[in-house]
Amino acid sequence: MIDEFLLRVRRAESPPYRALKKFAQAVISFNLPLPRFALAFYRMLYALHDFCMQAVRWVLNVFFREPAFRSRCASAGKRLYVSRLPYIVGHAKIYVGDDVKIYGKVDIFSGASCDEPKLILKDRVEVGHNVGFTVNQEIVIEEDVNISSGVQFRDSDSHSRDATERITDVRPEPDAIRPIRVCRYAWIGFDAMIMKGVTIGEGAIIGAKSVVVTDVAPYTVVMGNPARTVVKGLKPVDRGPTPPPQEP
Repeated sequence: MIDEFLLRVRRAESPPYRALKKFAQAVISFNLPLPRFALAFYRMLYALHDFCMQAVRWVLNVFFREPAFRSRCASAGKRLYVSRLPYIVGHAKIYVGDDVKIYGKVDIFSGASCDEPKLILKDRVEVGHNVGFTVNQEIVIEEDVNISSGVQFRDSDSHSRDATERITDVRPEPDAIRPIRVCRYAWIGFDAMIMKGVTIGEGAIIGAKSVVVTDVAPYTVVMGNPARTVVKGLKPVDRGPTPPPQEP
């Protein structure tokens, strides 16, 4: 009866139902009339709300998320920042360098095909929101790599290409799993997919929503599905003078 009544209101089939619909729309869209002098008070409430939320996040990060994630890692460096606790399924060994920042939801999955799958995030790697790592052998992210939101790394297809094997849930053969490496200074754009066996060269840029199935040369820009080179010869990173060798 309630569903039928609400449907009649939405359809406004008669004057009483039209009146009820207008009343409901007025209630839903109602705004509290505020004199100008009250805006300062509500702005203060807004700032207080934001401060309290940031304080709660800080407490969770310092006393729960970061130490909990660190305990799950095989090794973790200094000044690790974790804004949300990563979701980890499987037995992957995770190695994290110094100054690594994880800014949102991150999923890490590994299957049973390999004994010791490894996810390696080296120094100063930044990982955006909703990033996924499917690691069954090895995924290496080198120094100073930026990973935008929605990026997916998959070092295997997760399922066999043979339909019969998929139906019977046969695990992929070891030779169907190939490692991924993203070299330093690379930038992976929004919603890109990095597939098995790919090496992304130093300083390369992967365009948004690209699907990368072959190696990417250093200091190039690739885009598309499948990704193709659109810019070559980006300026390499200036590392400054080479330091003198250390005395033994």
